[in-house]
Amino acid sequence: MLAWKVAAVVSVVLFTLLLVYLWRIKRELRNIQKELEATRDKSYNRQISVDLLDKDLLGMTTQLNKNLDYQKQLKLETEKAEKSIRKSVSDIAHDLRTPLTVMKGNLQMLNIEEALSDKGKQYVEVCMNKADEMREMADDFFQLSLLESDLEDVELRRVDITESLLQFLVAQEAVIRTKGMEPEVIFPQKSVFVLADGNLLDRMFGNLLNNVLRHAKGNTFQIRLEDSKEDKECTITFANVVDAPQTLQVDALFNRTYRGEKARTGSGAGLGLYIVKLLAQKQKARANARLKENRLEISVVFPLSK
Repeated sequence: MLAWKVAAVVSVVLFTLLLVYLWRIKRELRNIQKELEATRDKSYNRQISVDLLDKDLLGMTTQLNKNLDYQKQLKLETEKAEKSIRKSVSDIAHDLRTPLTVMKGNLQMLNIEEALSDKGKQYVEVCMNKADEMREMADDFFQLSLLESDLEDVELRRVDITESLLQFLVAQEAVIRTKGMEPEVIFPQKSVFVLADGNLLDRMFGNLLNNVLRHAKGNTFQIRLEDSKEDKECTITFANVVDAPQTLQVDALFNRTYRGEKARTGSGAGLGLYIVKLLAQKQKARANARLKENRLEISVVFPLSK
């Protein structure tokens, strides 16, 4: 009888120790899971450690730490390669702009030569247009490399976006008229204030306007500024009719180098709307697009400033 009681007590003790041991293993596994999540979300500069002296658990932790070290090295090498590529693109784009400007100037001088035949003038005109396209592409790549390499937050200020947009349109009036376009401007009867950067706003408006001038069908387009007190947001929209709207991939318009060849003709590297998205993100705004029948609307949504 005594032996049976002793055996029962020993069994209870062993079972209790086993439960404690299993609980400690489960606790260590939860800690490892939290460390892996922190490593994924924050940085690879972490090491996983365990308190329980279990051979298998220690072996697994050692292998996990080796994998983390390897991932950290890959991440550093990838960032270094991306930085090098951005620097190369920036240098190439910058170096291209000077010879392209010289080419354009010489072509303009050649075009006014009296001895040049009408056919020769046509060839010169084609070359001038292609030089302009290459210059625009170089400018896009240069601007993109600057935006992607500048990881610092922008200092945002309270801006009257109504006034900023009006000033932009006044400054671009000659360009718009030269293209034979007529804007329909729809603004609220009051000033709308947002937190933004004035220079980034101008660059964003410029890319939105260039997108319209390059791809609009017909000679009219619309610019709208709308504010919503309920949503505490304002929306700037550039809208224009497009040719072959069924070929447009609206969800992909803001992707890098997206070009819908059948519906989007003209110059550029396809970076304009991608740059708009980056400029919006730097100002805590968001860019979106929608297609209403044959009318494409590109919008940027800002939170209203208090």
